[in-house]
Amino acid sequence: MENLLPPSRFSYFKKYPLHSIRKCLSTLRTQRAEDQVARFQKIPNGENETMIPVLTSKKASELPVSEVAGILQFKNPLIMLLLASAVISILMHQFDDAVSITVAILIVVTVAFVQEYRSEKSLEELSKLVPPECHCVREGKLEHTLARDLVPGDTVCLSVGDRVPADLRLFEAVDLSIDESSLTGETTPCSKVTAPQAAAANGDLASRSNIAFMGTLVRCGKAKGIVIGTGENSEFGEVFKMMQAEEAPKTPLQKSMDLLGKQLSFYSFGIIGIIMLVGWLLGKDILEMFTISVSLAVAAIPEGLPIVVTVTLALGVMRMVKKRAIVKKLPIVETLGCCNVICSDKTGTLTKNEMTVTHIFTSDGLHAEVTGVGYNQFGEVIVDGDVVHGFYNPAVSRIVEAGCVCNDAVIRNNTLMGKPTEGALIALAMKMGLDGLQQDYIRKTEYPFSSEQKWMAVKCVHRTQQDRPEICFMKGAYEQVIKYCTTYNSKGQTLALTQQQRDLYQQEKARMGSAGLRVLALASGPELGQLTFLGLVGIIDPPRTGVKEAVTTLIASGVSIKMITGDSQETAIAIASRLGLYSKTSQSVSGEEVDTMEVQQLSQIVPKVAVFYRASPRHKMKIIKSLQKNGSVVAMTGDGVNDAVALKAADIGVAMGQTGTDVCKEAADMILVDDDFQTIMSAIEEGKGIYNNIKNFVRFQLSTSIAALTLISLATLMNFPNPLNAMQILWINIIMDGPPAQSLGVEPVDKDVIRKPPRNWKDSILTKNLILKILVSSIIIVCGTLFVFWRELRDNVITPRDTTMTFTCFVFFDMFNALSSRSQTKSVFEIGLCSNKMFCYAVLGSIMGQLLVIYFPPLQKVFQTESLSILDLLFLLGLTSSVCIVSEIIKKVERSREKIQKNASSTSSSFLEVRLWQRSGQQLVEVQ
Repeated sequence: MENLLPPSRFSYFKKYPLHSIRKCLSTLRTQRAEDQVARFQKIPNGENETMIPVLTSKKASELPVSEVAGILQFKNPLIMLLLASAVISILMHQFDDAVSITVAILIVVTVAFVQEYRSEKSLEELSKLVPPECHCVREGKLEHTLARDLVPGDTVCLSVGDRVPADLRLFEAVDLSIDESSLTGETTPCSKVTAPQAAAANGDLASRSNIAFMGTLVRCGKAKGIVIGTGENSEFGEVFKMMQAEEAPKTPLQKSMDLLGKQLSFYSFGIIGIIMLVGWLLGKDILEMFTISVSLAVAAIPEGLPIVVTVTLALGVMRMVKKRAIVKKLPIVETLGCCNVICSDKTGTLTKNEMTVTHIFTSDGLHAEVTGVGYNQFGEVIVDGDVVHGFYNPAVSRIVEAGCVCNDAVIRNNTLMGKPTEGALIALAMKMGLDGLQQDYIRKTEYPFSSEQKWMAVKCVHRTQQDRPEICFMKGAYEQVIKYCTTYNSKGQTLALTQQQRDLYQQEKARMGSAGLRVLALASGPELGQLTFLGLVGIIDPPRTGVKEAVTTLIASGVSIKMITGDSQETAIAIASRLGLYSKTSQSVSGEEVDTMEVQQLSQIVPKVAVFYRASPRHKMKIIKSLQKNGSVVAMTGDGVNDAVALKAADIGVAMGQTGTDVCKEAADMILVDDDFQTIMSAIEEGKGIYNNIKNFVRFQLSTSIAALTLISLATLMNFPNPLNAMQILWINIIMDGPPAQSLGVEPVDKDVIRKPPRNWKDSILTKNLILKILVSSIIIVCGTLFVFWRELRDNVITPRDTTMTFTCFVFFDMFNALSSRSQTKSVFEIGLCSNKMFCYAVLGSIMGQLLVIYFPPLQKVFQTESLSILDLLFLLGLTSSVCIVSEIIKKVERSREKIQKNASSTSSSFLEVRLWQRSGQQLVEVQ
């Protein structure tokens, strides 16, 4: 049966008459239980997530048990390294390290799981796209049934406001218009008919005028149709299957952490080899050197790094929730920090998906601007700086009256029932206080709108003057309405319509159209063919509030924004220009042009393109692939079913929570609950801040690890007494991975970070600059600690005071090193000593703990320490502060160097402008 009637192949259905379709589908109707189409199920889109990969039961049944077990293991290199470290620690009888590493792994996995579970639970509260119930005709009776129970062959009834529950082949339609913007991206509702279509005329979804698509919204009229596709076998489902087939890319942070894990593994094995080789050359026992080498390598691994990364990301996600954004996976927030291209759908994302009148042109030449957006009374009509209300300006009022009376839409509680274009005219009347005119007239005759005639007209009489002649009101396309006009209104007088006036109106219509406005003409008079031309109104789907400011800031920070829409070129460019996305040097490319290009060819021109118009889901996929081929980190925003595949393919997909479709939310990585495009600004700021905090932690922990490793290695290789005992090393390790280190992950986001360009995702987290700072800090700590050890060891006898001074020196170095690691670019005084309260508490707690270790008798026995004098502490504070002082000097030098380079670049640019100006002046003189 499926081979006989492929449910999603609409061209098959459209070229056959309805009785043939009914005959073929009748068998399906009687075999509902057996042949019911597979339901549209939500499948977690986490096949490539860091922690727990997903394996389908079908795939699992085809694999051996060993391969299934291998697929479901942890694959994060850093986690694998920690697991290996835990095993080695157990083999070396270092059970304290084994326990701490195991706890670290458990914390990482648990935090990630809990956060992602909470995000998924939040998603369940969002609205569904497909209606749960519908009206179905079975055995001649109208039933109220669940949409999920529909099967091919059922008959469904549609009315205004209904969501289409399945793909339907229409066989009855009365003035039916369906909003397909969620599927095709088209703002204007599509008028539907029942006649079969030729195969050559139904290539794309928008051209299939006898099909009602699942998930779309009935704006006007009523209809009946036969179910031809449900769930995954609908066009809605086709997009979902494309989305499921698309593999989500790894985030830049995951790549950086993978690379860091591999680097740490390499360095650890390098340390083992070098120390073993040197020990062997010095004649030491090879087994003893192996034991020492492995112990040092395991100790050098920062087991706190995965915890800090996970907790830092989780805190960022929690902050985003307060800003009305749901982040489904932890690493996604950081990904926006290196995003350099945002591909955004126009309808419903950059715009409100609410048609609004913005301009009025009267037949006698007046221009009026209209403020306010949406289907409500908020806004004003302004002529020459004066607000027009009621019948204050007759020329404007007559246009509003015609648009209000020749109208079938109704606005109740700011909700439109009817066509968006007619809703815009009703909202205009509400702004002028004239919406009551619709009830003042009794409609006698109606000429409904059709896509062929492109106009609508009504004949009415005034409710209080029913003995007067009927009045005809008309609205529609200018080229059609002007044919029925013989006169025009000029300052209250009716004058004959001349060719000069027609040319004037045509020019104004073209000007408004070039600005991206949808133009409607309005007229009134006693009869069709004897109408008086009243004027033109310009309607547009307006940009969302605050989008322009967000776009400006993003572009200034180095993020390129590209608008992808199914609308026409004129409308797309007009909206893009209003938002600041499109300039004279920008290019626009159509979906048809994208079809003719290969990904390689498109990748060469895509950097210059700001607008893609008449684009479909497959075009968006090719656009994203071409950008990613150029090395771009791509974010995709959208709200429709047509965006879902691209959202999955993009490095980060951002869906709209209120207007977004269910499939769109499923595909996205982040959901904007209140559909606010500006929230992306906050996400980018969070992403950059989170990455900076992770770098700060890496700098602190690696510099401390290298210093401790170097100190112990030098003492071992040079046959010096060990400057630190086992308990002191354990205490240092707790500080290195404990509260002071963890508190660096919650450093407040620097407000200037949004102005910095996106980072290159190819760059390792260990940049040359960061490595240099780590090495400088490590050298200072090692040299300072060895100096104190040498100073105390002049009698060549190790005493508790010697190890206490050395031990305390290293801990104080750690605290000052953490202080300087709070920012890589700004002084600690610029960011504020107490701006990170958790850091202050952590450092204070560590210092108090160190003092207890030194002065509390029971702990003195455990750590083998003795009390130090106040002068000893002052000496150590002065010495250990050097690591912070040197770090601050380095920051100062770097900032000065950047300032000099910036000034030099500015001077060079100004000099070039002057030279060009001089040359142009000389050329001008020569021409003259």
